[in-house]
Amino acid sequence: MTSKLEQLKQMTTVVADTGDFEAIARVKPVDATTNPSLLLKAAAIPGYAELLNACVSDCKGDVGLASDRFGVAVGQEILKVIPGRISTEVDARLSFDTDAVLKRAHRLIELYEKAGIGRDRVLIKIASTWEGIRAAEILEKEGIQTNLTLLFSFAQAAACADAGVFLISPFVGRIYDWYKKANGNDYTGADDPGVQSVTRIYNYYKANDYKTVVMGASFRNLNQIEQLAGCDRLTISPDLIDKLAADTGKLERKLAPGHTGEARLSLNEAQFRWLSNEDAMATEKLAEGIRQFARDQEKLEALLQAKL
Repeated sequence: MTSKLEQLKQMTTVVADTGDFEAIARVKPVDATTNPSLLLKAAAIPGYAELLNACVSDCKGDVGLASDRFGVAVGQEILKVIPGRISTEVDARLSFDTDAVLKRAHRLIELYEKAGIGRDRVLIKIASTWEGIRAAEILEKEGIQTNLTLLFSFAQAAACADAGVFLISPFVGRIYDWYKKANGNDYTGADDPGVQSVTRIYNYYKANDYKTVVMGASFRNLNQIEQLAGCDRLTISPDLIDKLAADTGKLERKLAPGHTGEARLSLNEAQFRWLSNEDAMATEKLAEGIRQFARDQEKLEALLQAKL
């Protein structure tokens, strides 16, 4: 019997949510994603010790540059074992500064290109703030494709599609976490608020012929993944990929083009901020996510600073 992982791969592009290239080589995804938290974990892996040391040389004390070099170095290693793309994230502390996001994104692309990696194999990850979405809109017009992350609301998804971003990463598990804590319910199946959010976004994009790719992220269990089978892409941790590979049950496709979706929603900045303000879950989880990534970025920089 074919595993659920192989069945999933027939309808959805599977992406590895990790910075551990040994794990990536084992699970064989098409693409991979990293973020500051995953890079911090990667920095503790013995196999990355030489990369860490190499990234701090010739940085002239610039720990931000050393951090970007490490992210790109990890990306290079991952690209050796996957056929597709690596997503590399802009410093979360820049999430409310469009110009700063653009500057850092350009540096990441330049570092990849110096290493012989074309921009066609890289997605620049940016937090889905208003300022981040505006930066992504500019980058897309420059031929630099983006992955808009920390996405929790329909307003964020609508603004990203209008901006023409290549891909969004709605965070299924973190939405589930918030509602479980707020309401005391352990949601399952199609009742899971994270699943409902991605399903709504997927149907909206397909109904309105948006080309932006929907990539569900941040999964807590196999059921959430199974409920989104058929989504454009799903980025999954190696442990959950292993569980899918060990399960030989039948996997039913849940998402497909052709379902009814809402009418197009074009938001200006004031409307975007108001709808965001009205969504307590999205507001809290976006702020929390940026803070968490910022703290892990600082820990990574402290580790690199010690080597400068």
